[in-house]
Amino acid sequence: MTVDLALKSPMMHSPPTDKDLKALRFIEEMTRNVDFVQKKVIKEILSRNSETEYLKRFGLKGFTDRKTFKNKVPVITYDNIKPEIQRIANGDRSMILSSQPITEFLTSSGTSAGERKLMPTIEEDMDRRQLLYSLLMPVMNLYVPGLSKGKALHFLFVKSESKTPGGLPARPVLTSYYKSEHFKRRPYDPYNVYTSPNEAILCPDSSQSMYTQMLCGLLMRHEVLRLGAVFASGLLRAIRFLQTNWRELVNDISTGTLSSRISDPAIRECMSKILTEPDQELADYITSVCYHDNNWEGVITKIWPNTKYLDVIVTGAMAQYIPMLEYYSGGLPMACTMYASSESYFGINLKPMCKPSEVSYTIMPNMAYFEFLPYEDATDEGTELVELADVEVGKEYELVITTYAGLYRYRVGDILQVTGFYNSAPQFKFVRRKNVLLSIESDKTDEAELQKAVENASMLLKEQGTRVIEYTSYADTKTIPGHYVIYWELLVKDRANPPSDEVMAKCCLEMEESLNSVYRQSRVADKSIGPLEIRVVKNGTFEELMDYAISRGASINQYKVPRCVSFTPIMELLDSRVASTHFSPALPQWSPERRS
Repeated sequence: MTVDLALKSPMMHSPPTDKDLKALRFIEEMTRNVDFVQKKVIKEILSRNSETEYLKRFGLKGFTDRKTFKNKVPVITYDNIKPEIQRIANGDRSMILSSQPITEFLTSSGTSAGERKLMPTIEEDMDRRQLLYSLLMPVMNLYVPGLSKGKALHFLFVKSESKTPGGLPARPVLTSYYKSEHFKRRPYDPYNVYTSPNEAILCPDSSQSMYTQMLCGLLMRHEVLRLGAVFASGLLRAIRFLQTNWRELVNDISTGTLSSRISDPAIRECMSKILTEPDQELADYITSVCYHDNNWEGVITKIWPNTKYLDVIVTGAMAQYIPMLEYYSGGLPMACTMYASSESYFGINLKPMCKPSEVSYTIMPNMAYFEFLPYEDATDEGTELVELADVEVGKEYELVITTYAGLYRYRVGDILQVTGFYNSAPQFKFVRRKNVLLSIESDKTDEAELQKAVENASMLLKEQGTRVIEYTSYADTKTIPGHYVIYWELLVKDRANPPSDEVMAKCCLEMEESLNSVYRQSRVADKSIGPLEIRVVKNGTFEELMDYAISRGASINQYKVPRCVSFTPIMELLDSRVASTHFSPALPQWSPERRS
């Protein structure tokens, strides 16, 4: 049921509540005249910030129309405004980017090469983020009945925040939200009740937080109606935590006492009201499900039998986790509900129960001013950017935003494809992050192509019940010629019978067959690329990689395994865990006539 149909005939399973109707009407209002809303947004941003140092530099002279703005203000990347960001971070409180005080910086995830980016934020941005959150459940309720009758087991985490030299908080966007009064003092909403207490979510020790959240989820297993984490990888990390720690969790349940590993006073205090007595029946059941380490298929629905869907992001690089989530959940639907980043929140999925491959996000035009750089022309400095209302179905664009907090015509780096329109609002499929590439010479392999090659090659392991549970890569240019190195961590069903060297070599070749014609030409005709190499790493390696990233400032909520690595300590960690190496045994197919 679509939003407009619900407003006209709310008869699918039960009529929307007044609160839901208000949210659905707001979506209709925002999407019916996108261009009008966008004109209003850019006028507000430019009017407010007309006296800022940055805008005065380009001679807008008070003009607030889009034409003048686009003619005078350049399209930028982070490096272009890094000096201004640094001044603010160092304590300069003058009107550099925004007329309103910068209250904090939101950091990028910190998992890619280089330092974290600092995104300026003003106080009212929290209201905008909260507004988008408030639209999610009214949409979901159109598709899934009864969500007010239970709870959500969402694994949510904060990271200890840092301070800039000037004293401003610098933290991931979700840490900012969870620590805000909007979240901590949120009013009771039967559609948004979590099994995890705030004390567990807000605990900076991720191990204690995970343990407590998992324990609460087990204690309330019949009340759980949806299970989730921010990213698919986070939910899989929770399942692996259960695999490793179920015996200790069961002991807490059977004795009615909290493990001594939990030292956080706030958690111990709140858990004294939740873990109140022994429950041997529950302990025995959890044991019966978890005891068989090699058969965790469908474990989610065995432990949480009333789960209706998984609430996780499985688009972009997260798509590679879909098979493992299907394995652990017994095929539960996966809902991708919203599209957001540290720079801004962007939009929502109006069909949240669609297949992961069909996920499209409807941009909410009140969140920021949006422009789109046609991707095929992204390197042409003279390319004219396209307005939100004027994008074309089927085309790919790089997202460019102007925010209330002082980012002007900023290239986010996300590549989006237009899949259609809802009213006059375009809907976008997230394709990939820009410039996540493997390259030896003239070849260029992006994230989506690499993922597809891994998926195709991993099909050769399926017969033995082996799965690729994690991967990353790098372009080894130290060898002559250079070659692609792919690190795989495997889940082997029969540990006594792992994939043979012959099968792994075939996986290498299958990956090469899946790569583009420029790569294959370089291998076959130019001889400028050597045979692709797969290095199988020991189980737990990618957990160590994440722990290392977190120790260097990454957020557990926003952490994503980097699909290409170049940072020497990370590569040394991976290479120290290699269990076996395998090379492509032959050349992939290529001919001058074959271009795809």
